[in-house]
Amino acid sequence: MTDRDAIFDSPYSWGRLGLTLLIGVMGNTGMWVVTVILPEVQETFGATRAAASMPYVMTMIGFALGNLLIGRAVDRFGVTAALSGAAVLISVGYATAAMAPSMLVLSLLQLAIGFGTAASFGPLIADLSQWFQRRRGIAVAVAACGNYLSGAIWPVLLGWLAADAGWRWVYWALAVLTLVIMLPLAQFLRRRVPADALARADAAAAAQARATGFSPGQLQGLLGLAGIGCCVAMAMPQVHIVALCVDMGFGAGVGAEMLSLMLVGGVLSRLVSGVMADRLGGVRTLLIGSTLQCIALFLYLPAGGLVSLYVVSFVFGLSQGGIVPSYAVIVREFLPAREAGARVGLVMMMTILGMALGGWMSGAIRDWTGDYQWAFINGIAWNGLNIAIMVLILTRGNRARRGAVAA
Repeated sequence: MTDRDAIFDSPYSWGRLGLTLLIGVMGNTGMWVVTVILPEVQETFGATRAAASMPYVMTMIGFALGNLLIGRAVDRFGVTAALSGAAVLISVGYATAAMAPSMLVLSLLQLAIGFGTAASFGPLIADLSQWFQRRRGIAVAVAACGNYLSGAIWPVLLGWLAADAGWRWVYWALAVLTLVIMLPLAQFLRRRVPADALARADAAAAAQARATGFSPGQLQGLLGLAGIGCCVAMAMPQVHIVALCVDMGFGAGVGAEMLSLMLVGGVLSRLVSGVMADRLGGVRTLLIGSTLQCIALFLYLPAGGLVSLYVVSFVFGLSQGGIVPSYAVIVREFLPAREAGARVGLVMMMTILGMALGGWMSGAIRDWTGDYQWAFINGIAWNGLNIAIMVLILTRGNRARRGAVAA
């Protein structure tokens, strides 16, 4: 290993990972808070369940666009500038949304909150991935845990605050916390990977891409379509577990606890998937996670009691937590390193659009049918699309490698 290569997997890299995790825990709150307040917002504005899901949908649309556009900004200007601007945008969005007079205004403001929140997900993970080579899988997984830790910690805390003071005070509190926590931490991430190190990483990724038998553009498209499929499925429990518990008479507080338990399981899953990705590669790791998620969705169908829902929610978290980080690992294995922000951001955008579509579809199906059973079945079908694409990439790549050996 040369002195220039010593920047990868270094003590500085691991320290940067710690800062990335802390920023992710705070910065990703905007993705989760809207699911906690969904029943109260529905009551406040006298809306249907599908209409009350629109703030979440708009959050995810903003989150998707932010992953793409902020990812490009990170490639050009660095992650510190992107995070600083995002912190200000999120804080202003929360403060304004706290005064929203209608569902329409709240939904539009959630678009801005979601856009800023994206800086703490795909773009931040892409930046972190450039500082690792041998341990990239586990590093990306730990960084991605910021998103799930945010979902595990904040829904319970904010659920208590919302129960006492209402959802508007929750937003005021988040407006202050975002500025106080995110802005100072972002200033410690100004250092960037040298250009010559990125050039060597680009060459290695190009060789990996050729070995799959797909062009970089084809791989990017397949990963995006796969991301939609897995996340339409993922959205059903993650977005509607609180509302499902309200429908079943267990209350929003119980639903928030199930969401937190689900995301704790997701954290464990992400850590295990990171170790697997370093050993098996991103494609195989994603395929395993997607298959397990599909099985967990089937388990929700017969679950009707309180204990069974707690158990299945934890199993679901253990099953699917490693899926989304695996996309970042695959991108870094096969696509140019100097375009990591944009490339990871694009794939993350597609996964988030899948979450938005799945969140809306599940609410609409519940309104049409009166319960969530067919919404789970819909998620299972979309999950099958993701599995099929991963199998295609894996088998096509294996054939290409066997052909190269035979030649």
